[in-house]
This record gives sequence, C-alpha cells and structure tokens, in this order.
Amino acid sequence: MSAAAPLEPDAGWDEVPSARRRSLGGPSARGLLLTILGEFVLPRSGPVWTAAFVEALAAVGVEEKAARQALARTAAEGLVTPSRVGRRTRWDLTPEGRDLLEDGARRIYGFLREQRRWDGRWLVLAVTVPETQRALRHKLRTRLTWAGMGSPAPGLWVVPYADRGPEVARIVEDLGIASSAMSWVGESGAIGRPEDVVAAAWTSLGEIEAAYGDFVDGFEDRRADGAEAAFVAQVGLVQAWRRFPFLDPALPMELLDHDWPGVRAATVFHRCHERWHRRAQAHWESLGADG
Repeated sequence: MSAAAPLEPDAGWDEVPSARRRSLGGPSARGLLLTILGEFVLPRSGPVWTAAFVEALAAVGVEEKAARQALARTAAEGLVTPSRVGRRTRWDLTPEGRDLLEDGARRIYGFLREQRRWDGRWLVLAVTVPETQRALRHKLRTRLTWAGMGSPAPGLWVVPYADRGPEVARIVEDLGIASSAMSWVGESGAIGRPEDVVAAAWTSLGEIEAAYGDFVDGFEDRRADGAEAAFVAQVGLVQAWRRFPFLDPALPMELLDHDWPGVRAATVFHRCHERWHRRAQAHWESLGADG
C-alpha cells in the first residue's frame, strides 16, 4: 500500500451523526468517481476522456459541475493526471492512484470471503498523540480503524489478529510517531473478559449490523434491466459495499454472541456484482471512454 491515505469511505464512522449511520450517508461526487475509477478504469489500461466521466457520473445523479470538480480534486490528490489532446482532456491513473485502487480492490472484494478462527491472541498498540495535534490524531484513527483496530481506552488500540503487526507498524512509521508507541502480542489475562474488550473497543457494532441489514434490503432483490441500469446498480452496489471494510472490524466468530450478518451481506454483494458485471462494463465501453 502506498503512503497515501487509504481508500476510505466519504466520512469516518465517528463523523456520521448517529441518526444517519444506518444509511451510511449520501455518496459524494468524489466517492462515486473513486468507485468508477476502481470498477471500470483500473481493470483497463489507457486514459479516459472527461466526457466519459461526466456522462457516467450523470447516470448516478452527479451534475456536470460537480463531476468536473471531483476530477480536479482527485487530480490534486495525485490519483489521476490530465493530458490535453487539442481542446479535449483525458485522464490517466497515476502510479499512486493505481496502487491505492488496487489496495482498495483487494479489501473490497476479499472482505468477509472467509471467516478466520481466532487463536486467542491480541495485538495491542499503545500510542500517545497530543490533543493539540488534531490532524495527526485523525489520521491515526483513520488508518488504525482501516486496519480493523478498536480503541477500548484512550491511547490504547487492539485487534484480535496478531498478524496485523507489520501493517500497524507501517502506519506508525508513516505517521512519524514510532518513538511514542509500543506494541505487544498476547492472550487475555485473568482480569476482564474478551467480550468486554469487544464491547468497549467497538461501540458501533449494533449500528453496523443494522447497516448490513439495509444493504441486503436494498440490493438482494434489485433488478437492473438494460446496460445503463446495470451500470447504475453496479456503481451503487460497490459504493455501498466499499465502506464496510472500513466500518466492520470483521471480528472472529469466537468473539461474537450470534451469527454476524456481514457474511450474508457479502454473499449478496458478490451475487449482484456477478449478475450485473458484464452489462455494466458494456455500458462503460459504450461511453467511448478509451482515450
């Protein structure tokens, strides 16, 4: 993964007001553009005309001005780069953009494909960032949450997968806070119960569970008649699903007291994706996207 920020949802879970979390908020123009880049541009090589992006985004409800602003913002972030051909502009993924989207694709399409058994060990990270460094604290929370970690107490992060150590170490190094952090791996001791750690570290599990229910209700029986309808459905599907690897820590079944609905939601995602994929790709090609 590159040092750039992870391909996260449009807003962190803690930033979404509780009453709106079940719907996961409305997608931004940039979020929809990232979904299109990952789903349709990444698998191909070569540039894409501005007009193709504008038309594709229009199909999912984004006005032309907002589409062009999203392209400009994504270029400013170093994910795409423009080139002029006469009076027209086309866009290429940068190496950083391709790396970021490939990492996102691995997480999105591999998420909850299989359930791991827990070996009883925790990876624990203790890290201190001063209150005055709010931007750094936000980056740290974003990156650690993306790695599946939860925080049961201030300055303390845990995850029930000891093999996440290298990923967490890279995060700490990237953010330049290794000198104020330490980590260790071990089993739970005699004080406290693992289920209490889960309840303290991941307080939004109930709302994430409800969001899975909304996802299944919204897509399980959805029909898409025609190529454009399949394109719109596919973008909506991936846009909705790509947030779950950020929100859901994918805890092992040994730490949950009931069947986790994410498994059923993952089945719905892959079935719908397979059903709409060919027609959605055909619609993208019909836009004359190839530069």
